[in-house]
Amino acid sequence: MPRTALRVRRWAAIAVLGGLLAGCGTTDEPSGSAAEPAGGAKARTSTEVQPIEAATRITDAKGVTVSLEKPPQKIVCLVALCDDILVELGMVPTATNSAVLAHPEFLGKEKAAKVPVVPGGFLSPEVEAILSHRPDLVIGLEDTHGKLAPALKGATTFWPVQPGSWQDSVGYLRNLAALTGRTEQGEKAEKTFRTRLAEAEENRSDKTSLIIFGSDENFGVATPETDVAAGLFPKISHYPWKSRGVDGSYSLEEILARDVDVLFVETLSFGAPDGKLSDKLAKNPLWSRIPAVKNGKVIEVDSEVWAKGRGTRSLGIVLDEATAALR
Repeated sequence: MPRTALRVRRWAAIAVLGGLLAGCGTTDEPSGSAAEPAGGAKARTSTEVQPIEAATRITDAKGVTVSLEKPPQKIVCLVALCDDILVELGMVPTATNSAVLAHPEFLGKEKAAKVPVVPGGFLSPEVEAILSHRPDLVIGLEDTHGKLAPALKGATTFWPVQPGSWQDSVGYLRNLAALTGRTEQGEKAEKTFRTRLAEAEENRSDKTSLIIFGSDENFGVATPETDVAAGLFPKISHYPWKSRGVDGSYSLEEILARDVDVLFVETLSFGAPDGKLSDKLAKNPLWSRIPAVKNGKVIEVDSEVWAKGRGTRSLGIVLDEATAALR
């Protein structure tokens, strides 16, 4: 897979690095607690939501402390998780470099088009452009945007986030709800997501599912250890895909041997779209032998939501679309 594709999926779901693929899962605890050990696919997620208290200073689950003099009003998002949380809280980013806002369950195309875009793309957002919006807070991905911290210091507050599980995403939602004083909205969003997940677990499918991603025939497999969306799948289906770390990814031969019933495909495009990943993979004769392909259960999904969103709104959409396909 092209190195650019690997970088994109890494932002999107904490997954790929230097041509290597990763993967596997977590379970549940009441809101505000640390993630549990892996292996809890049978444990039903708690729908309990602890009250959120407004605060001007928080310390997130990764140990990062954010301190502000007053609730932030102007927030620049350099990672889609930020956009996701703001929409959940009833806010709109002052500027963004994500396309997730255009999704109809976010702002929709018309409203999203009114949000200024930070030039430079995801990997190299321009500091001058960020500061031109006079933000109270800038939220970016730690391993990608942490390098911007020195340039932003003194002009604004930078919050580096690094979600690795849905519990992390809920934690960040609660943190920003506290900082903005939108505690009721935060509690409601968490409750909605937890209820969705618990219901999906109650109706867990015995079908084998798989998420693949890529821009060409050299696809990758999304595995739960380092992919937030994929981390939900052992709870709602049979998802036998584990991280192989430095050993590489899965071949079509191996996928064929697993009898995949439902296949979700994230097409990653660079520049102008050049076709669906599923259509490209169809050129391989093994593709047509996969049960999901033979039975018309290959679903091309919105990679902005599935791969990059990672917040409770995006993950709720993932659950809705996945459970509908897995029935």
